[in-house]
Amino acid sequence: MAKPKILVVGSFVMDQIATTEVFPREGQTVLGGTFSKAPGGKGANQAVQMARLGADVTMVGKLGHDSNGEDMVKTCKEAGINTEYILYDDKLPSGCSVIILEEAPGKQTVNRIIVLSGSNMSITAEDVAFLKEKIADYDLVVLQLEIPMEINELVASYAYEKGVPVMLNSAPSAPLSDELLSHLTYISPNEHEAYDMVGIRISHEGKGVNMEEAKAATAALKAKGVKNVLITLGEAGAILDTEKDGIFYSPCAENIMAVDPTAAGDSFVGALSVGLSCGWGYDETLKFANHTAALTVSAMGAMPSLPTLEKVESFLQERTGHVPDTSALKA
Repeated sequence: MAKPKILVVGSFVMDQIATTEVFPREGQTVLGGTFSKAPGGKGANQAVQMARLGADVTMVGKLGHDSNGEDMVKTCKEAGINTEYILYDDKLPSGCSVIILEEAPGKQTVNRIIVLSGSNMSITAEDVAFLKEKIADYDLVVLQLEIPMEINELVASYAYEKGVPVMLNSAPSAPLSDELLSHLTYISPNEHEAYDMVGIRISHEGKGVNMEEAKAATAALKAKGVKNVLITLGEAGAILDTEKDGIFYSPCAENIMAVDPTAAGDSFVGALSVGLSCGWGYDETLKFANHTAALTVSAMGAMPSLPTLEKVESFLQERTGHVPDTSALKA
């Protein structure tokens, strides 16, 4: 089997990360812990994760002419991503974010994030017109919602016309048109984004997930025209409702201490996309994605925390005794 070719059209964001033992209340100033910068953005994170797992990845997105943009391109190149179609804005800066991590002693780290879109939102239809024909070269197209909605709709329509599967990670939450939904092969919201779309909350505590609520949420999304629905449930794992093969549930890897959960969802979606592109079974694809995300939350930063295929294979072997057939990713 040939190495899967995946196209990502999405965002670049330079994360600026501050740690604190307590989130400040309104009007309050607190003394924090550390400050760091790390390249990120949902599109670039997912592209880097897929590339580190061995996929042949091309990234399309827009940067400013600044040091943040240079650093993000460098990281993509080091991961092996094809960066020749990256675009530049002559006026706007590269996207950036402010991330506050609350690191209370003895507790899981939690985050709050503000994204400043910058050049990410200046991508035009003309910028991506070349994909109308070229998109047929790829096995999968992966999209998110940190770029203009019209661009996602356009790229999804190009892929649909050429019969190329489309994965939409519908984050951050935003209204989606019926036309866009009808062009998707996969949609992958988290539980909060799914609630925003269909109004069904999925309750879970510990390892217990209310499967009736989960099935109702995925069915409501499928009724909107999406063929396959994946909902991530944080520490409770993920549920996948497929077009032809029923529903699959996969719990998270156990006994993981979250150091920085910033890129967990992007890591999961990236790994899931790789597994689907390799034609693995749904159970092992979900398990692969959950263990990849577990490694990600165990380290600081967005892109810096995204693991390589070798690390994921070793972790899976240690925890489950089974590694899927990764030979295509090593071709």
